[in-house]
Amino acid sequence: MPALPPRPDPSRDGRRAPPLAGLRVLELGQILAGPFAGALLAYFGAEVIKVEPPGRGDPIRGWRELDGDGTSYWWRSLARNKRCVTLNLASPEGQAIARRLAARADALIENFRPGTMEAWGLGPEVLRRENAGLVYARLSGFGQTGPYSHRPGYASVCEAFGGLRHLTGMPGEEPVRANLSLGDSLAGLHGALGILLALEARRRDGVGQVVDVAIFESVFNVLEAVVPEFAHGGVVRGPSGPTISGIVPSNAYPTADGRQVVIGANNAANFRRLMLEIGRLDLAADPTLTENPARVERRSEIDGAVAEWTSTRTAAAVVAALDAAAVPASTSFSVADMFADPHYRERGLFETARSSGREWTLPAFRPRLEETPGETRFAGPELGAANDEVYGEELGMTRAEIARLRSGGVI
Repeated sequence: MPALPPRPDPSRDGRRAPPLAGLRVLELGQILAGPFAGALLAYFGAEVIKVEPPGRGDPIRGWRELDGDGTSYWWRSLARNKRCVTLNLASPEGQAIARRLAARADALIENFRPGTMEAWGLGPEVLRRENAGLVYARLSGFGQTGPYSHRPGYASVCEAFGGLRHLTGMPGEEPVRANLSLGDSLAGLHGALGILLALEARRRDGVGQVVDVAIFESVFNVLEAVVPEFAHGGVVRGPSGPTISGIVPSNAYPTADGRQVVIGANNAANFRRLMLEIGRLDLAADPTLTENPARVERRSEIDGAVAEWTSTRTAAAVVAALDAAAVPASTSFSVADMFADPHYRERGLFETARSSGREWTLPAFRPRLEETPGETRFAGPELGAANDEVYGEELGMTRAEIARLRSGGVI
């Protein structure tokens, strides 16, 4: 049974309510992995109460590019749709308030180093004694068990330990990273999935459980066939630059205007269409190249033929010609390219929402649900914006109590 009956959520302008309407989530994490899981749930209708330390708030408020008020644009996206409160979890009174909030929640998200929540008296054993239906999601670098569980782990370190960095870059050179915290985002996705799976199990048996998400394991999950290739073939896959091991043609090819076009003609039909388009009728008609393994053996010849054709045309001309020939191809898009592209606009990938007296443009979350879509209702709010609402209306505190907690540094 849920911790509390779902709160009614009327349809929006005649539409069906979002899929997670009535779900209560308490988010105690900070920076990225935990908050990203919370953002996904909030986007699809969950009521997410985000707890931040008084005074400074979540560090992401001050990371990277900042608006005129000194708040990061990243915060406006990551904290969208969340009711933000401040609470000192290191204080006994703050811990007591956190337990009251957890008693009213369906799910809790935390991404502190293992042992931190227990030290605060907020571990799953304690909270689930008061709320047996609580789904307790724990996101950490190395997981809650094992010899490395005590280690601090950020995306960079866990991408390395999880095997992703070994596969990224040029052969023989130092590994590189995408200019993003992929490990954290992957862990956030796994956290949201784990919560929904645990809630489905609770629907059947009435009790919650702990969801243990490790950043390195979230990276490990996307390694495709790396494990069985080594276990049974002794192959250690390494970096492959702009190509991918064992698939031809799939590469980035130079163009006459100094750009590159990524082309992926991975199956027999695409390969034949590509060869016909570039004028290589001999390769298109070669019966030995209908299967990918044979093309892999002749990678240099095939890539050379494609590059010879692309290098005499502009990137736009290459993409247009291959689009007409039904061959997958694209330039590498920057965010400026995305804003100028009609497909991004038509797919609704930019949303506007208000917060702090102004309008913000934010990326939409996906997947896209036709009947019960998620949406950005408001952008990331100011520090403690929901203190009075949550502590007063939800927990029944008086204005005097809230003022005392504020003056005492508890909120």
